[in-house]
Amino acid sequence: MTESVSLAPRPVPPRRLSWLRSELDDWTAQGLITEGQAARISTRYRPERHARPLLGGLLLRVGGAFVGTGLVWLVAANLDRLAPLTRFGLVAALWLFFLVGGEVLAHRRASPSVVGAARLLAALGLGAMVFQAAQSLQVPAFEPRLVGLWAAGALLHGYLTGAFAPFAVGVVTGVGWWPTQPLWDEQSGLTAVVLLGAGAVLAAALAVVHDGRADRFARAWRTVAAGMALLAGFVAAIPDIGSDGIVWSTSLVLALAVAAAAAALAAVTRPGARILEPVGAIGVLLGAGVLALWTTGSDASDVGTADWLRAAVAVAAYAALAVGLVALGALRDHPALTWMATTALVVFTTFQSFAVFAPIVTGAWLFVVLGTVFLGTGFLFDRARRGLAQALDVPPTPSSPGTPTDAS
Repeated sequence: MTESVSLAPRPVPPRRLSWLRSELDDWTAQGLITEGQAARISTRYRPERHARPLLGGLLLRVGGAFVGTGLVWLVAANLDRLAPLTRFGLVAALWLFFLVGGEVLAHRRASPSVVGAARLLAALGLGAMVFQAAQSLQVPAFEPRLVGLWAAGALLHGYLTGAFAPFAVGVVTGVGWWPTQPLWDEQSGLTAVVLLGAGAVLAAALAVVHDGRADRFARAWRTVAAGMALLAGFVAAIPDIGSDGIVWSTSLVLALAVAAAAAALAAVTRPGARILEPVGAIGVLLGAGVLALWTTGSDASDVGTADWLRAAVAVAAYAALAVGLVALGALRDHPALTWMATTALVVFTTFQSFAVFAPIVTGAWLFVVLGTVFLGTGFLFDRARRGLAQALDVPPTPSSPGTPTDAS
């Protein structure tokens, strides 16, 4: 039956259209559809054209980042020519101007690039205001709690407006603050491992909670979770990193409590297979803690069987983590996880090779041994990646559009 109404071609992202056309060719070759049917399906879609110039949007965001960074820098330079109250008032006025201006522009449906730049300036200006207030109150500007306040304010701004720019500022500053605050008073390698593992649990749980509701935020939290998990495994594998034990503090207890609460929230609100992500992060936390507690001695010139065994277990565990992240990246259509896992495994293998083999062989032979280990690990990882891709049978489609949070 012929259609009486001609439908306008639907715009789709170019990568998705390229995948669709390759699938149509494959279906036609297999005899599933005719060439005419394939042509009619293909004409129903056209490449999506971006309404805004990419270069202009990039320049606006870079300019906003420079201006916001300059505001923070000016506060750090102390602006000695002005009185403390005047400095604070000036910075607060600029922050309010960008904050209100960004929302007014969004309400008037201005260009997303302009709105994003204004919101980015507001998020960065918030940091300048926090540091200026700390200066006025005689609080040292290098204390990590100031970064924590900045991160909390930027995240609140991002969630209240549904905007990604302030949310990204909050995530970046929050990731920097998370391990710094508990380690501020006393440093401990095992404490750092626990904090990184707990951060992975928190971010993985938040990613699951955001899935299907704010997909852009979910991808950001999932990226943070992967990075924290890879860092936790890397730090835990350093020989004798946990010899000093864990240093308990109020900040560390609160961090663990927040991570546990987020995992419980994910389990309650999003039951099913998705909960495996925070469960896997909990496994990374426990495994990294056990590995960090496994001490074999600190004499680098005497590498014994225990050192070899610990290094082998560390490499196997890290490879398993990397493969798991590759599988998660394929399931969630998140290619960044694959690149992160691959790069981290390369760096980790190199580090472990030097740590284990350097005391035994030197000079050119060290590079021969290192290259052999490096090639072997890369070959096995590539085989595992290909096997996972075939088993999952995930087509190389681009990210599906999520819940429409503001593009800015």
